[in-house]
Amino acid sequence: MKNFFREYFAYIKDNPKHYWFKRKLYGWGWTPATWEGWLVTAVFIVAIVWNATYLSGDEIVSSDTVTNAVMRVLALTVLFILIAWKKGEPPKWMWGIPKRKDKGSASESDTND
Repeated sequence: MKNFFREYFAYIKDNPKHYWFKRKLYGWGWTPATWEGWLVTAVFIVAIVWNATYLSGDEIVSSDTVTNAVMRVLALTVLFILIAWKKGEPPKWMWGIPKRKDKGSASESDTND
C-alpha cells in the first residue's frame, strides 16, 4: 500500500504542463493536481453545501425552492466539469497507474489495460 501512494504522488507530481487536474487513476474523470485544482474543488463543495442550506430549516420547502436548488447544483456541476476539461488533462479511461515509458511523462504513457 505504501508503494501505491508513492507511485500515485509521483504520477500527480509528473505534471510538466501544469494541469490543474490530472486523470483519475480508475475510471473516467479528473483529480486535483495543483493548488488551483484544489481551490476550484473546495469552492465547488462549499457552493453545493451553501446551496443545501436553502433546503434545510423548519419551514415547509416549496417545489419552486427545490427546483431552484437542483438547477443551481446542475449549473455548478456543469461549470466545474468545464473548468476541469479546460484546465485538466484530456479525459481518457484509466485503470491503474500508467506504466512509464523511457523517461517520458507518466501522463503520456499507456494505461494498464
